[in-house]
Amino acid sequence: MTPPELAAHPLNQVARVLAWGALALLAYGAIAWVGAQPWFALRGIEVRTPVAHVTEAQIRLVAERQVRGTFFTVDLDAVRDSLEKLPWVREARVERRWPDTLVVSLTEHVPLARWNDDALVSEAGEVFVAADSAKLPRLSGPEESADEVVAAYRRHQAALQRIGMHISELRLSPRRAWRIRLDNGMQLALGREQTDARLARFVDLYPRLFGASPASAADAASVEPVLPVAVDLRYPDGFALRMPAGTTPFKPNET
Repeated sequence: MTPPELAAHPLNQVARVLAWGALALLAYGAIAWVGAQPWFALRGIEVRTPVAHVTEAQIRLVAERQVRGTFFTVDLDAVRDSLEKLPWVREARVERRWPDTLVVSLTEHVPLARWNDDALVSEAGEVFVAADSAKLPRLSGPEESADEVVAAYRRHQAALQRIGMHISELRLSPRRAWRIRLDNGMQLALGREQTDARLARFVDLYPRLFGASPASAADAASVEPVLPVAVDLRYPDGFALRMPAGTTPFKPNET
């Protein structure tokens, strides 16, 4: 037969657990009640980082819609997610600052170029949708090719910079063929293979055909240089020029 003191021991343990659980629930309820009181209402939002595209009105609108509760009960993740839905915001951080302020830190997209028909691509290669009136080069390609096109744009622009040229448009077709339009209107067909080598050959030979650069050729001669309308670089040992109607390429410089 079980002694009475041994039978009571498990019951005492259960009673103690229930008592502590009840105390914990009461403490949690008290803390929640205190935290929800208007004494701890949020009264300000501070934007810690300078912003160029996001306006204070946009941030205030997000705050009015998403900031619910008090200093202790506000859902910081919901506020952050709403801020990151603003067109120019790449990343947002939201923190509390005692006693009544939310501190917002925003990282904005830095636009590199226009992407396809209705978007922008950032310096980090991220595609986003936002209105921008700045004059930017245009990049285009199949979906999910933004990183590849941005990398090619950087390489090709660095190569063309040697002869004073700038890319106005870079396109990657669905068949993986590359084409460049320069800011002077000239078009370069690079094709699908060895594109870097083909462009390097054009850059190396360009000064012999037209002078060191469009600007220097114009300064060195009494007439404006006649530049090709299009250049087809898809040849193994050279390239083909299409000149404006009624003109011929400049004679290569004597060496």
